[in-house]
Amino acid sequence: MAINFTQAREDMVRTQLVPRGIRDRRVLEAMKTVPRERFVDDPMKPHAYDDSPLPIGQNQTISQPYMVALMTEALELKGGEKTLEIGTGSGYQAAILAELSRALYTVERIQALLVRAREILENLGYKNIFYKAYDGTMGWEEHQPYDAIMVTAGAPHVPQPLYDQLAEGGRMVIPVGDRFGQELMKIIKQDGQMIQEPLGGCRFVALKGAYGW
Repeated sequence: MAINFTQAREDMVRTQLVPRGIRDRRVLEAMKTVPRERFVDDPMKPHAYDDSPLPIGQNQTISQPYMVALMTEALELKGGEKTLEIGTGSGYQAAILAELSRALYTVERIQALLVRAREILENLGYKNIFYKAYDGTMGWEEHQPYDAIMVTAGAPHVPQPLYDQLAEGGRMVIPVGDRFGQELMKIIKQDGQMIQEPLGGCRFVALKGAYGW
């Protein structure tokens, strides 16, 4: 029996996101629009809208839909931002961010994942995404400053290069903690100061690199 993925997306928003407090209409519309099933392997497609992360190979995962929505909403994107994503992974979060930003710069250290994600995203027609295979903890200095930065892996601390590349008044969302669990943090650069707001516990794969694990 064929799965109605459009209905599955709407059900996911209605049952997983809205009841948990996701309110940003633009985020909810993006979550209804982006075909999550395109970013997972065929055996996983029936589970694309499950309330859980899914494996994507290379010991990496595609995050739970609620976590994607929570992190995206925390960036407060209005549509004109230049956004940096650390950890392209499957490409799904990149698609959501590209829907909501003027331009998205995404960095992935695993070449095979980046190639696959780029192919999917280009096939879906995204023209405002720029890709780099690199140590994500170093950011992408060439295009700084960024209005928003999202880190999709758990870090032992906020990598200094990422904070340095955040614009004044900009927002960063990053899981910070140890390898077994993190606190999702919203970082705001305000008058040169780092304002930190905890958003709740989470568990992400490790952020690897010079300023990670």
